[in-house]
Amino acid sequence: MNYSIALVPGDGIGPDVVAQAVEVLDAVADKYGHVFNYVELEAGGCAIDSTGEPLPAETLEAAKQCDAVLLGAVGGPKWETLPGHLRPERALLGLRAGLGVYANLRPAALLPQLRDACPIKDEVLRASNPNGEATFDLLIVRELTGGLYFGERGRSADGNSAFDTETYSKEEIERVLRSGYRAAAVRRKKLCVVDKANVLESSRLWREVAAVVSKDYPDIETTYMYVDNCAMQLVRAPGQFDVIVTSNLFGDILSDEASVLTGSIGMLASASLGDSSAASANAASSGKAAAKQVTMGLYEPIHGSAPDIAGQDIANPLATILSAAMLLRYSFGLEKEAQAIEKAVSDTLDAGYRTRDIASRKGAANEKIVGTKEMGKAVLTALEHQK
Repeated sequence: MNYSIALVPGDGIGPDVVAQAVEVLDAVADKYGHVFNYVELEAGGCAIDSTGEPLPAETLEAAKQCDAVLLGAVGGPKWETLPGHLRPERALLGLRAGLGVYANLRPAALLPQLRDACPIKDEVLRASNPNGEATFDLLIVRELTGGLYFGERGRSADGNSAFDTETYSKEEIERVLRSGYRAAAVRRKKLCVVDKANVLESSRLWREVAAVVSKDYPDIETTYMYVDNCAMQLVRAPGQFDVIVTSNLFGDILSDEASVLTGSIGMLASASLGDSSAASANAASSGKAAAKQVTMGLYEPIHGSAPDIAGQDIANPLATILSAAMLLRYSFGLEKEAQAIEKAVSDTLDAGYRTRDIASRKGAANEKIVGTKEMGKAVLTALEHQK
């Protein structure tokens, strides 16, 4: 099968980690008889430098013509003094809105190889895990194209005040809730709606919509939690969570917090899905996606651009490589190929390879501290050795 993938390396470490993911995708193509055609596009700070705007119209249009989009990272101190509409981050918002991807799936699981990198004690992890194991496996479903990031904003005429508006429609809330329920259906059948309904009117609307939508999923346990409590519970008892569904702003913050629990933000992949791709997530998660199905999605690691280590062969490429696996699963329906990448990453960690962000605090005997490129090569080697 032939597929087209838009590559948006972006800024900082974006090009470093995307390059490693592309090598892994090429190895998968060779191993399983696919052809991946890449279209490299500019967005973010690099696009500002070359065109004067963070998301050129040509970039968005070219991305729409591809089957899926793989993004690195955008932003950096070089562009921090620009007005809001010209900041690199506007490229992310524009891509998400332009591609119609509204459900951002951010899985956070503690891999056994990285147990020493997790800051939470074993007894705390065991206490909240139904299986009594010192681990957790949760999924944060973040609404991606509404809320505070897309609401009306501005400053007063005298510049002494500023405002950002949180706005949600029932339709926006319902569609991301259904994405969460579909994910919960093939997991542990638990869904927690996280909001601030004791203060925010928009959160009260979330609860009203959730009360209606939940009736369509009677076999899934639905609970509600305020965001400040959720932030505490993620540290106190992460094993209690299965699927968390929340707003754009809250999802952004909570998923970054959850990433630290896994050992490093450099380990977390994400998939941003729209109507067709969100609907296919259920089948893909259960290994039933059709190989010929192609649905648009935007895939990216959740870490930032980390300009202080860009180009130094230091960055952890695993989140981007795992994002590529999600791309194969959700956009192309290539479940076997996605699992092959995930197993290669697991085997690489089993062999002791670590970038410095996931190095053990105790200094494990078999640990090998490597850079971006060598970690990518280790994953390739593990992939090649699979039967």
